[in-house]
Amino acid sequence: MKAIVYTKFGPPEVLHLQEVEKPTPKANEVLIKIHATTVVKEDPDMRASPGFNGFLKPRNPILGQELAGEIEAIGKDVTRFKPGDQVFGFDMFGAYAEYKCMPENGALAIKPTNMSYEEAASVPNGALTALPFLRDKGKIQSGQTVLIYGASGSVGAAAVQLAKYYGAKVTGVCSAANLEWVKSLGADQVIDYTQEDFTENGKTYDIIFDTVGKRSFSECKGALTDEGIYLATVPTPVIMLQALLTARSGSKKVKFVAAGLRPASEKIKDLSFLTELIEAGKIKPVIDRCYPLEQIVEAHRYVGQEHKKGNVVITVEHNNNEKGE
Repeated sequence: MKAIVYTKFGPPEVLHLQEVEKPTPKANEVLIKIHATTVVKEDPDMRASPGFNGFLKPRNPILGQELAGEIEAIGKDVTRFKPGDQVFGFDMFGAYAEYKCMPENGALAIKPTNMSYEEAASVPNGALTALPFLRDKGKIQSGQTVLIYGASGSVGAAAVQLAKYYGAKVTGVCSAANLEWVKSLGADQVIDYTQEDFTENGKTYDIIFDTVGKRSFSECKGALTDEGIYLATVPTPVIMLQALLTARSGSKKVKFVAAGLRPASEKIKDLSFLTELIEAGKIKPVIDRCYPLEQIVEAHRYVGQEHKKGNVVITVEHNNNEKGE
């Protein structure tokens, strides 16, 4: 099968298309024929330098976290899925390929009926991050004021829509080019961060959700209500310390959740919940650009510029007379 592989850290050009062995599902696994994946913000980081995916060389040579596709085969113990099921889901590695195996109890669910594979692949990472932050850590309530910083990214765009679903009054902060687009997602107000600093306009918010790690708690503290919560997706040592300190004292809280490390069982529940919202028209996909798998280098280069609007989707074309090597 075709896959995008890298054997050393570096610029986008270290990614290359290669023939690799098609996986075979174990007893508790399903084999997914992938039709679409994405390039999330973390992928270029893992490609470029040592860290989460190894130090001397990449521990997992195939990147790709979000996927949508069709179950082609199942292991003998699998009961959740059957061949032919259309699914979408999330795993840390391996989606830049024509096929991938996942445990049946992994973060995988039946794809929303009203979405294409490309649309479905664009949902999990952003929504599975925004949902536990807003619902579980932020305890978001109807009528609250919520500010989403980085509202045009994949997490931010999901956060705007989820906050509106929960009945909040939403302010989105983004660049001028994306103001109208963020409004179309449901934001009640939008702020161009190049023209206005939300921390200096005198307004306060019940929740400030920094989805891109650009504004510190100390900068945002004055813009929080007395019982306000600052949510941060980037777990710097300072953020972790502030989360500990504010949990013990002080009315304004700093909160963080390792969304990607939550148990798969929680992610499955959330994927099912998101499917309900999608099929009810409460959440729509946010796709900036689509690239074929063969243009993964260009896709990584684009995402690395940090100007993407929503998600960058990778389509995976299959040759109908594949031999499955």
